[in-house]
Amino acid sequence: MAQKILLFLCTGNYYRSRFAELLFNHQSSRSDLGWIAVSRGLGLELGGGNVGPISRATVEGLTERGITASKEYRYPLALERSDLTVASHIVALDGNEHLPLLKRKFSSWAERVEFWHVPDVDLARPSEALAQIDMNVRALIQRLSRRPAVISSHSDL
Repeated sequence: MAQKILLFLCTGNYYRSRFAELLFNHQSSRSDLGWIAVSRGLGLELGGGNVGPISRATVEGLTERGITASKEYRYPLALERSDLTVASHIVALDGNEHLPLLKRKFSSWAERVEFWHVPDVDLARPSEALAQIDMNVRALIQRLSRRPAVISSHSDL
């Protein structure tokens, strides 16, 4: 059985979505969930202050949870239409921030996205934001473990 793809979205694919992706993959690898997470950014051009491939807060948050990820992290990746078409489930980390970006760049996909409410570092301390993502990821894993496989098509290709 092929793994289903869970797509996490945020603005810069540097902090929140990367944490959600790595946490989800770590948690789901401990069971036979059948899902793998990837993450992408809706506005990489807005992350001018980002240094290196991944946020230090993300790495620290994972380490605090006993998760050691690769020493060679990839750099942020921009969302492409193909990412949307292969995803079985899509989560944007902050509806207030990401819905306008999604509507501007991929308007017809907004109705397929689950929006969480985890603000960026300008509005919430990383410890608070990462704790919220952790809680949301665990709840999502619970939901996905009970959800039957659904094949969906989208005409906006």
